[in-house]
Amino acid sequence: MLGRSAFVYSLIAVQMWFGAAHAADLNVMSFGGAYQEAQRKAVFETYAAKTGTKVSEQEYGGEIAKIKAMVDSGNTTLDVVDVDAPTLLQGCDEGIFEQIPWDRIGSRDEWLEGTTSDCGVGTIVYATILSFDEEKIKDKPTKLADLFDLKKFPGKRGLWKNPATNLEFALLSDGVAPADVYKVLSTKEGQDRAFKKLDTIKSEIVWWEAGAQAPQLLASGEVAMTTAWNGRIYNANKEGRKFGIVWDNQILDSNYWVIPKGAKNMDASVDFIHYAVEPEVLAGVTKYIPYGPVRSSAASKVAPEDAKNLPTSPENLTTSLTLDNGFWADHGDELRKRFTTWLSN
Repeated sequence: MLGRSAFVYSLIAVQMWFGAAHAADLNVMSFGGAYQEAQRKAVFETYAAKTGTKVSEQEYGGEIAKIKAMVDSGNTTLDVVDVDAPTLLQGCDEGIFEQIPWDRIGSRDEWLEGTTSDCGVGTIVYATILSFDEEKIKDKPTKLADLFDLKKFPGKRGLWKNPATNLEFALLSDGVAPADVYKVLSTKEGQDRAFKKLDTIKSEIVWWEAGAQAPQLLASGEVAMTTAWNGRIYNANKEGRKFGIVWDNQILDSNYWVIPKGAKNMDASVDFIHYAVEPEVLAGVTKYIPYGPVRSSAASKVAPEDAKNLPTSPENLTTSLTLDNGFWADHGDELRKRFTTWLSN
């Protein structure tokens, strides 16, 4: 039987062990829903099994204010955060995120253009696409321009209530090549052209603001077709819907892993990101949600039955446009003001 001193020392040792184990937990924040569930299965659980490090999860809606407040307080409790591209740009500019030691992550040449940053590591590619209900439209739309063809495809149109993607879609449907879209949209004439194209369907638009609303509009029959995020349509089809996807002129965007400034264990954060973007792990995410891996070396590891649903599949990429978040950082304020005015007229 232990003496009192030995017992006390043993108790302290146990407490220190539990404290150390708790401190070794990795705190990760992402966007919740089907996306975070896919991350949980493909990344968090497999990382924990491999390393013995417990991944503690949080969810948020993408608000940079939540991250900034934590950093400004001097008490950074998160180790890694999944952010969208605008948050990445703002956070990098404002010094909210740590610099990424890319020599410990991988060769940036393997990442798709525009999906790496000095303070962020691209993880998935998703797309805004055109979708329709195959059970309600017999003559199926095959190209983005069909969104604007009210004669051949009568009915309401669902659009995201945001100038981003809509102005690009308008120009693409008006014959502007993907490579020239932002050059045209940066001019007054190009902006006029985009809004003029949107005018042609303005009376038929039903606006959606949350991603879940787009497939709901199709399911209810309120719209004949809608722009949507490809993952939302995929999930609706898993639940029994028969929604078609038009990949023509899809607009690609990405999410990124970042490390908040002042993270308690930089080494652990970097180690997690390194694991999360290993080709096999990126390919594993596609088993649960149809978001493409950003790393070229992961493409060959994606199962054929999953590859066909990805925005990054070669057959789906032929006329794609990558959203230029730098453009929107520079021109977003003026275009959002014009868009708001246009909505009210």
